[in-house]
Amino acid sequence: MTENNIYNKLTNDNCMIKNEKGELVPNYDLTMVNLNDGDVVKGKVVKIDKDEVLVDVGFKSEGVIPRSELSIRNDVKPEDVLKVNEEIEIMVVQKEDQDGRLILSKKRAEVEQNFNRIEKIYENGDTVEGDIIECVKGGLIVDIGLRGFLPASLIDVRKTKDFQSYIGERCVCKIIEVDRHRNNVVLSRKAIIEDERKEQRKEILDSMEIGQIKRGIITSIADFGAFIDVGGVDGLVHISELSWNHVKHPSEVVNVDQEVDVEILGIDYEKQRLSLGLKQTQKDPWLEKIKNYSIKDVAKGKVTRIVKFGLFVQIEEGLQGLVHISELSPEPVKKPSDVAKIGDELMVRIIDIDFDKRRMAFSVKQVENPVEDKEEEKKVKDSKEEKKSEKEEVSDKESNKKRQIKEILKEMKKEADIE
Repeated sequence: MTENNIYNKLTNDNCMIKNEKGELVPNYDLTMVNLNDGDVVKGKVVKIDKDEVLVDVGFKSEGVIPRSELSIRNDVKPEDVLKVNEEIEIMVVQKEDQDGRLILSKKRAEVEQNFNRIEKIYENGDTVEGDIIECVKGGLIVDIGLRGFLPASLIDVRKTKDFQSYIGERCVCKIIEVDRHRNNVVLSRKAIIEDERKEQRKEILDSMEIGQIKRGIITSIADFGAFIDVGGVDGLVHISELSWNHVKHPSEVVNVDQEVDVEILGIDYEKQRLSLGLKQTQKDPWLEKIKNYSIKDVAKGKVTRIVKFGLFVQIEEGLQGLVHISELSPEPVKKPSDVAKIGDELMVRIIDIDFDKRRMAFSVKQVENPVEDKEEEKKVKDSKEEKKSEKEEVSDKESNKKRQIKEILKEMKKEADIE
């Protein structure tokens, strides 16, 4: 800051000097302050007008503070900022404008001084407190002795739309960027809220268990899923866990700010996040429909898709299965499209149901000649042959036994005749 206290420079010996005529006159050179653009000097308010303030800084003429240079806050009244005879610090903006006036700025002097304070706070990792004074494109302006910028994404942990509602609110923020050359200070209110919630989230997570059903609010939607706030803890419902039916985009199922019941599928204690499922809290339509069918049942279906290895056939809305190429016909099939085309109706036999993967396997060739029936016939036939073989074996044994008895009786009779 440029020293401009003229009274410290004056003494009894130097306050008067002789002019060319030898007359004693005031030493104007000594009392005249040497100013340069950018200097920060002290001055005294001498007059307050509607659009400007006059300040005595010891220069050859009084300096002018335009209304726009009074405060970092826009549209302030000069009389609300300064008082006559008040001593202030100001910055020299222009030593002499086109009208020969000294242009000063109270705002810039304060910003210059406050930048030193803000830089120290930033280096120490401390926080700043200030009033939210203005809405601008992309965020808010916070009065921290200078204009701190609070981006929309860093206002709160939740997405913010109504910026106007924050005007006048006093908040504590963390400084995340300081650029003196660009006169830029970026703040984060969200970081403070997250720090405060960190301990709370830990307690909440400790009380949660996998499998619990919790109430939550949809905070945002992405292509891959929906983010949900569950009691202050962030969670993600992946797109695959939103519905039992196929979903192209999460917005088909949920909306921002919607309240939903979700099941806890996983807990990440380190990142303090949850993996959630929405469809688990709803009835699985596949399981409800599959109750009406069993393996070996024959049903009519419609071909919905043709692939190299077979046909996909839908027997009911939401129920479809694969007819593998080997199950299309008793005769060898080169291409599934040789047997049917999309939209064709076919009679199929259910040969497998996978409840875990919610899949079914069908067969066309087994509709008339099911493999199970043939196997059953073979088992019956084998059983009959086995029983027949056992009977024949028993019969042979009995015949041999009878023959042996006859021979013994015959021998006994011969012995009796001899005697």
